[in-house]
Amino acid sequence: MSWGRRYFAVQSVAGALWWIAVCTLPGVRSATLGSLDPVVVAVFDVPLFVVASALAAAGSRAAAVVTTGWTALVLAALAVWATATTEAGAGVIVMIGATVGSALALALVVLGRVPTEWLTTGPLRFRTADPDAGRRRHVLGTVLQITVFWGLFLGVLPLVIAAAEHRWRLHATLPDGFLTTAVVTGAVALVAASALGIASAAAMSTQGAGTPLPSAMPNRLVIAGPYRSVRNPMALAGIAQGVAVGLLLTSWMVVVYALAGSIVWNCVVRPLEEADLDHRFGDDFRRYAARVRCWVPRWPIPASAPADAISPPRR
Repeated sequence: MSWGRRYFAVQSVAGALWWIAVCTLPGVRSATLGSLDPVVVAVFDVPLFVVASALAAAGSRAAAVVTTGWTALVLAALAVWATATTEAGAGVIVMIGATVGSALALALVVLGRVPTEWLTTGPLRFRTADPDAGRRRHVLGTVLQITVFWGLFLGVLPLVIAAAEHRWRLHATLPDGFLTTAVVTGAVALVAASALGIASAAAMSTQGAGTPLPSAMPNRLVIAGPYRSVRNPMALAGIAQGVAVGLLLTSWMVVVYALAGSIVWNCVVRPLEEADLDHRFGDDFRRYAARVRCWVPRWPIPASAPADAISPPRR
C-alpha cells in the first residue's frame, strides 16, 4: 500500500472516531461544529469523507478525488461559518490539516509522487536575470521584491491570521510578564532577522548580477557576505522574521504559519533551487555546499572559494 493510501486509511479511521466523539462528547461537538446540526452534517460528511477515504485507501482514485474535494469544500464553508459566528474555530484548524494531508495523499495516489516541480513552471520558473542589466537595476529590483514580499508575507498575511485567531476564539490569554517577554523578544528578533535578510539581498544583487526572485536569479554563484556562513541566509531570515512577527502579535497561529513555511521551503523549494544551482555552477556549487551548512551558520566564517566571492555559471 502506498503512503497516499495509508494516509486515507488513517483519515477514514480518524473521521469515524471524530464522529463518535461528536455524538458522545458535547465539548468536541461545540469546539468543532458549534451550533451546526450534526445530523445534517453527518448525512454528507460520513459518505463523502469517512467512506470515501476508506475507498481511497482501498485503491479507488475516484474516491480519493471525491474526498479531497469534499474536505476542501468543508474547510472553506467552516472557515466562513467560524468567521461569521465565532464558532467552531477548532474545526477549521482540524480541516486545514485534513485538506493539506488529503491533497498530498491524492497526488501520491494519482501520480505516485508530489509534483513539486509544478512550483517552478510558468511565471515562477527558474530564470537568470538579464546579464546585461547594470547593478543599479538589480538593486532596485531587489528592493522592490523585498517591499512586496515582506509587506505580504510579514504584514498582510500575519495580520489576517491573527485576526482569524481572535475571531475564531483560538487566541491564548498570556500572563502579563510572559506577554511582555514575547513582544520584546519578537521585536529584537525581527530587527536582527531583517538585518540578515537585507545583508543577504545586498550581497546577491551587488555580487551576483541578479535578484533573490527565482524568475530573475543571479548570474553568478554568490558566496559573499552572509552566504559565507550559511547557504540559505535569506530563507533563514524570512523564517525568523515570521516567528518574530508571531511573537509581536502574540499569535500562535502566526508562529505555526512561519514554521510551516520553513517546512515547505526546506522540503519543496530548496531541493529545486539547489538542483538548479548544481546544474548551472557544477563543481563550484558542490564545493561550496560541502563547506557551508544549509541552515546552521558556521563560525568562524570559512574563507571564500578560490574564485573569490563569485563564480561564473557553467555553460
